[in-house]
Amino acid sequence: MTSAILTPLAQSLPSTVPFVGPEAMIRARGRPFAARMGANENLFGPSMHAVAAMRQAADEVWMYGDPECHDLKAAIAAHHAVAPAHVVVGEGIDGLLGLLVRLMIQAGDRVVTSAGAYPTFNFHVTGFGGEIMRVPYKGDYEDPDALLAAAHAHRAKLIYLANPDNPMGSHHPASTIAALIQGLPAGCLLALDEAYVELAPDGTEAVVDADDPRVIRFRTFSKAHGMAGLRLGYALAAPELALAFDKVRNHFGVGRIAQAGGIAALADTAHLNAVRRWAIEGRHRLGQIALDNGLRPLPSATNFVTMDCGHGGPYARALLRALIARGIFVRMPGVAPLDRCIRVSLGDEAAYAAFAQALPLALADTSRP
Repeated sequence: MTSAILTPLAQSLPSTVPFVGPEAMIRARGRPFAARMGANENLFGPSMHAVAAMRQAADEVWMYGDPECHDLKAAIAAHHAVAPAHVVVGEGIDGLLGLLVRLMIQAGDRVVTSAGAYPTFNFHVTGFGGEIMRVPYKGDYEDPDALLAAAHAHRAKLIYLANPDNPMGSHHPASTIAALIQGLPAGCLLALDEAYVELAPDGTEAVVDADDPRVIRFRTFSKAHGMAGLRLGYALAAPELALAFDKVRNHFGVGRIAQAGGIAALADTAHLNAVRRWAIEGRHRLGQIALDNGLRPLPSATNFVTMDCGHGGPYARALLRALIARGIFVRMPGVAPLDRCIRVSLGDEAAYAAFAQALPLALADTSRP
């Protein structure tokens, strides 16, 4: 009966999700993880001022949140020195990507992304009947030149690029992104995912004219701001494109508590600077643990470290299973040759200690090819 009421496109889609959440894995295991280091969450946590603002807003949660997100948009606009008309607020980058695809992509339209890059974008494109054109990474980096060439060759409407990148943690300088924008074919939009950019070295953040119609930039409160469970993100775009989101967005999708937390988090620059210092130290800590155990940590501009296991995908998957069996939740890239690696999120002292203890035991349990 169900299949009879679904559209042909819906019937053709697999019943899968981009990620299996740690909660589902805990239910399957029947016990919690000793260290939760796989979801790129920020164990440093949110600003105490943001938490206080959200607690205060909780007393008023009987009211809907402002459907225009007026005050939050104003705070974001001031933070980026743009006008509120350039700002779109939504339920995380994932939700905003879905709205963008809904606005732009119909059956047969082509988009370009990197093979092995963040899969949620692909999930949305497939859900609206778009055709995905994938280009390989160049070493451990997304390849802007290859993305651009594919966009020209296939007359793509969208290019998706994350800078810094997930799952490898690599990044390109702002000048590389500027060159990519200048080379875009007519009618092609760059969807620039900057979820991790607050944690990246100086000179990474793209310099984009707020009115440039060729690019839309995505930011989140999940990573540097430590509020992944809140589901809050925003996009910066030319006003005409930003306004178009009003045609399809869930106008009450960003609740009162989320809006209050976002405003307070943006204002707490001291906390954000502390998170940056924590990330630098954490990347060093994880990198040293990797080196101590014969793995190669890749340079990271994010809140995780990707570790090259050196023996291909089957070996890395076996190591991943061995770590999970020992109570360490980590993830790995899904596409060769990136799948020679595991990806480990930054943690706290307890998480680092648990990972350092489990990794040599998991390596001993894993047979090399």
